[in-house]
Amino acid sequence: MTRRELLQAMGLTAAGAFTPKELLTWDARESTSQDPGLPTPKGIDYKPLDRPIRVLIAGYGNRGGYYGSFQSQLKNEFQVVGVADPIDYKRANATRIHNLDPKNVVNTWEHLFDRPKFADAVLVSTPDHLHYGPAMAALNAGYDLILEKPIAQTWRECSDILAVARKKNAIVGVCHVLRYAPYFVQMKEVVRSGMIGDVVSIQHMEPIHYLHFAHSYVRGIWRNEKQSNPSLLAKSCHDLDILRWVIDAPCERVSSFGSLKYFRDEYAPKGAPTHCMDGCSIEDTCIYHAAQVYVHKKLWGWGHIETSNRTDQGILEALRKGQYGKCVFKNDNTVVDHQVVNMQFAGNVTAAFSMEAMTSYGGRKTRIMGTKGDIVGDERFLDVYDFENRKAIRWDVNQAFGNLDGHGGGDIRLCKDFCHAVARRDETILTSNLTESMESHLIGFQAEKSRNSGGQVQTVKMPR
Repeated sequence: MTRRELLQAMGLTAAGAFTPKELLTWDARESTSQDPGLPTPKGIDYKPLDRPIRVLIAGYGNRGGYYGSFQSQLKNEFQVVGVADPIDYKRANATRIHNLDPKNVVNTWEHLFDRPKFADAVLVSTPDHLHYGPAMAALNAGYDLILEKPIAQTWRECSDILAVARKKNAIVGVCHVLRYAPYFVQMKEVVRSGMIGDVVSIQHMEPIHYLHFAHSYVRGIWRNEKQSNPSLLAKSCHDLDILRWVIDAPCERVSSFGSLKYFRDEYAPKGAPTHCMDGCSIEDTCIYHAAQVYVHKKLWGWGHIETSNRTDQGILEALRKGQYGKCVFKNDNTVVDHQVVNMQFAGNVTAAFSMEAMTSYGGRKTRIMGTKGDIVGDERFLDVYDFENRKAIRWDVNQAFGNLDGHGGGDIRLCKDFCHAVARRDETILTSNLTESMESHLIGFQAEKSRNSGGQVQTVKMPR
């Protein structure tokens, strides 16, 4: 049956009278960086620095090593001069890559502070449960700070860090890196400019991807909230932060539901071993079998698997008894694999967020409804619709920008802004400074309180 036949069958023969034209044919146009058709975000005047900002990295793992790699692109702004990590081969890699003085390479973050201050800033990229200690030590020793999200494991710890940062007049950048990604910067500017009028409501989803979730939140270091954080804070505090940033009004109330539905023992195949390589009967068909995922089919990266032997054989050996070789249904994981969060902001603006593990795709999905227009986005395209002119503009971040690696280009742009904030002693250069980042963390903590109390509405009120 054709669309017209369907409308006729429904008694809508005069389809144009019932169905707005824009729902039948959407007049979107491709934009270019030269002619975006959208308001241009205000840039930063990056004046040359007298010298690079000298940085110590506490935790030279997947994130710490990646941030360290920016030294080659930010030669006049960012210089790694010391590293702390308990893994021998990671320290060796850091020493070689950054040509470090051996006395500046230590086993644990505590040893970075055995000496008087010898750099400008500390980048804290340790596991979540080890954020508080090095952050407090760095601030008390007089360092500025780049702090991986989430800030800490509890609201009290976050507040302690803020209090010391204020006392020391420290520059603290929280790695809410989506605020620096050109896609989200453009989204924010469209809303700020009033192009779609006042924001009425936002629907936002983070599709994590089933293999990403299994890797990081079932097998990985973020699997257990007591050892790390709830997945809402460990993974999706980015999203709560973007919602707060775009809406630009305080959140007043929040409620949440969610659970760990799938990655549980009752879903394990009959007779499945604790480790995949100990003779699983469905090895050839299980989509999460560790050897298949990491080596044979190479469906996911090895970055978090700890072994100095980075060959296929070395990875297989690490999987035999290691954490990443465990059956996804027989683990000590506790974080939820799906969660919804409803928020009410000042001015009667509402937002609905959904975190979903069981997806075949990534790329955050956002719909922003305004009084004069709306926005639909997927981390590549922004489609901005004007109600009055009944026209849409499609903006493609890939056309407008190069270097979109690392959270859509946000990682390196955060580091650049941090260096300039430190050099100028101007925290406002950072859109994700510590004060700005606190409220979205509070939303997350209160959402978890709601989820654990059956969805009861919780008040979100920032202390004065």
